[in-house]
Amino acid sequence: MMIYTSSLLPSLHNSPFVPSLSSCYNYNSSTSNNMVSEKIQENIKLPIIDLSLEKSQTSKHIVKASEEFGFFKVINHGVDRNVIKRMEDESYSFFSKPFSQKQCAGPANPYGYGCKNIGFNGDNGEVEYLLLHANPLSISQTSKNISSDPLMFSCAVNGYVESVRELACKILELMAQGLKVPQTSVYSNLIMDLHSDSLFRINHYPPFTNWTPHLLGQDSDTSPTTISKVGFGEHTDPQILTILRSNDAPGLQISPQRGLWIPVSSHPNTAFSVFVGDTLQALTNGRFKSVRHRAMVNSCKTRMSMVYFGAPSPHARICCPSELVTTTTTKAPHKPYHLYRSFTWSEYKKIAYSMRLGDTRLDQFSTLQSENSDETTITE
Repeated sequence: MMIYTSSLLPSLHNSPFVPSLSSCYNYNSSTSNNMVSEKIQENIKLPIIDLSLEKSQTSKHIVKASEEFGFFKVINHGVDRNVIKRMEDESYSFFSKPFSQKQCAGPANPYGYGCKNIGFNGDNGEVEYLLLHANPLSISQTSKNISSDPLMFSCAVNGYVESVRELACKILELMAQGLKVPQTSVYSNLIMDLHSDSLFRINHYPPFTNWTPHLLGQDSDTSPTTISKVGFGEHTDPQILTILRSNDAPGLQISPQRGLWIPVSSHPNTAFSVFVGDTLQALTNGRFKSVRHRAMVNSCKTRMSMVYFGAPSPHARICCPSELVTTTTTKAPHKPYHLYRSFTWSEYKKIAYSMRLGDTRLDQFSTLQSENSDETTITE
């Protein structure tokens, strides 16, 4: 099975595959204490890619999805259902504990249990979470403060992380193949590095029950199931690739265009959601788009997601392969052109985590920004 929508971007309103605006509705959300009018587009079919099909066709679909959405789902991915269930069971077991017991696994500085606070720059959400480094030794050490049976917990996490890392590598190699990069392991090698800075995060969103329709711009007879609140605010992921698995509660949304949000269906329930990260956008010279996304708290059902963030080692140099360097710029038509300057993951991470959740971090490394700065310099 291969489900794929035709081009959504950049012209949503002119696309024959996009429903009329009558199927959209406006939603007022609170961001930084300001009411922002947004458009929710519910009927866009997001890409679902069957990884069991022929590689050359699959790689083309992955490239197309990454260019247009920066997002897609994968089915027939090869991750054992038992591995997923063990991780889900351990996750539910932890979050069902009394708050005082969960606090023993925190604070998240940076690893461990956190509640509502996201990062260190004042961002908050209706979420509690466990953040772990994906290194097996780190997982083993952290598990001692998380579970009464740390061996069982660490085995579940390590088994899950190993499986989704293999999935991430498979996807990254298909991406390289679709981009016609000769060394198809050029991206996967980065997250397979022994010193990879990959992370594993489990997010738990309790139901949002204290809703007031008129405060959210809704009619008083609106069904509670349509009411939602931001659980994890809009952002892009700074890493290379994100692999997300969630339960059947809705809430995940992506934003391929500013002010437009597309809800991500929880079906098929066997699928993984895949997000292009900032670093992969730089590694593809801007061809793939790091998509903004967020999680909304459902008004009547708990949402839980398990998220693997595939990252390079701190000293890995981030620079796109020469095959992806464009030579068609107006300033220098025959000169190879990089959209982003070379940087290390450590350098990018330092800047990324010094900014607010919703900030556009990758612009700090844009060569266009550097050129504009050079143009304003007066020389004699």
